[in-house]
Amino acid sequence: MNSGFFDYFSWRLVRDLATIYLVLLGLAFLFQRSLQYFPDSAPVQLPQGERFRDLQEVALISADGLRLWAWYWPGRQATTLLVLHGNAGHRGHRLGWIEDLRGLGCGIFILDYRGYGGSAGAPTEEGLYHDAEAAVTWLKRQGKSQLVYTGESMGCGVAVELATRQPAAALILQSGFSSAVEVAGKAYPYLPVRFLMKDRYESAAKMSKISCPVLVIHGERDSLIPIRLGRSLYDAAREPKEWLAVPGAGHNDVPNLGGKEYLRRIDDFLRRIPG
Repeated sequence: MNSGFFDYFSWRLVRDLATIYLVLLGLAFLFQRSLQYFPDSAPVQLPQGERFRDLQEVALISADGLRLWAWYWPGRQATTLLVLHGNAGHRGHRLGWIEDLRGLGCGIFILDYRGYGGSAGAPTEEGLYHDAEAAVTWLKRQGKSQLVYTGESMGCGVAVELATRQPAAALILQSGFSSAVEVAGKAYPYLPVRFLMKDRYESAAKMSKISCPVLVIHGERDSLIPIRLGRSLYDAAREPKEWLAVPGAGHNDVPNLGGKEYLRRIDDFLRRIPG
């Protein structure tokens, strides 16, 4: 066999690998939202039991005409937490968390975005922003003006953008990130995600536009969204701001491992919000 054969074989191998990679890029671009969002679309039933008797189901209509579902749980105080959850599951999976938060005395409104928890449609970045705005509109119609946008993971990106459109009394950002592009770059290091991504949630770049108090919470052992990305979000925020790193916590167990100290820090933060 001469060198020409090996040159031809090498060229064919490089060409075939390049073709496979380009096909992979195309598929990643076309189906990227399936890689980014993991909704549970099943309708969510109201939980039963005496302690949930005040929990109400709410139907909303987004600006683009989609029917959305949410829960509203009135509290003893004027403050209402608008809870914007992460990219997996639905509001029912956060029941224990919102019950603990309501124990602080505030009201709770938790939204299922389009495609989640029986809500119509499919998730997109701009679509989720419309959904959050529909929740604010509903709450203000009920006379609720002391709103604290409370983001969880991807919901932090929704909360930050919402605060630039409709100012909040305060922001609580749990397990959030500076940019979804950075999260995707960690998850898919072999893809040029910076050039492919449609839904980018560039939160850190927006923080300078927000003047309300901010509490940023992150698990120290978060392997999905490294704590450095949560810290970048905190660093980009304006004062007044607070930082809480939860020892031993990963991405989904921050409230459980944070325990009483986690709730105490949130309670203290809420008490310092100007009335």
